[in-house]
Amino acid sequence: MATAEELLRELCARINAHSWDALAELLHADFVCRYVHTGERLDAEGWVRLNAEYPGFERLEVLDVVAAGNRAVCRARIVGGSHGSTEEFQVASFITERDGLIAELTEVWADVGAEPPEGTR
Repeated sequence: MATAEELLRELCARINAHSWDALAELLHADFVCRYVHTGERLDAEGWVRLNAEYPGFERLEVLDVVAAGNRAVCRARIVGGSHGSTEEFQVASFITERDGLIAELTEVWADVGAEPPEGTR
């Protein structure tokens, strides 16, 4: 049975490889994804479709992983773009493993390169 860390690393590897059809194999029948920044809640089919259809996605690079028990979190850099421009984002992805599959995923997305508020540098 896969650990939470192994599942999260494999999820990221499949996303980076654009292996959209293989994503669902890692997801529990009761899978739910929550996007903190938008309040969206997606089931497995909706989440896989969103990733597969996301315009301009190029690559995902795992920057850090922390795991304990049935939970794991990673910070990753996402690179992509459209209309000739390249954009970079970072995402923190928190998973919960159940029955050897990913049952819950919470993602927190951030733009890279935003200017800090005045007086905070």
